[in-house]
Amino acid sequence: MSVTSDILRTYRAPRAVLRGILAAGPREDRAIAYVMLACLIIFVAQWPLMSREAFENPEVPFEARLGATLIAWLFAMPLVLYGLAGLSHVIARLFGGKGSWYSARIALFWTLLAVSPLMLLRGLVAGFIGPGVQMTVCDGIVTLAFLVLWSISLIEAERAP
Repeated sequence: MSVTSDILRTYRAPRAVLRGILAAGPREDRAIAYVMLACLIIFVAQWPLMSREAFENPEVPFEARLGATLIAWLFAMPLVLYGLAGLSHVIARLFGGKGSWYSARIALFWTLLAVSPLMLLRGLVAGFIGPGVQMTVCDGIVTLAFLVLWSISLIEAERAP
């Protein structure tokens, strides 16, 4: 199936989607593609907010904000996410997890990719509406979706041998 179809299916059957991804065997190219694509989408989602902030505070130009965010999301965050996936695997092992380092990475990276369309929505709300009730609700939805999907995915990943 295509990645976009799998993202939509993740909201209905996250375990089945993750099982399908893991059934393809350990493919590090797929893992790095998922995390880089997710980080790229989240980077793009930041543009409306950066534009708004640059308009409100012209001392820091849009291009400077864009460059800093690019470095953060496309260079630093993948490394942080690799560390977070490793930490989640170690913690899962303490609670009897039987998965692999790869399955823990895929659980996190796939969840991040699955939640990235919600991040686009969040970016639009942040850029066009700004702080307020709508932004708080949107942040809550994104956070809840990420935590629920990652928990389900990690449990499934740690079941797999």
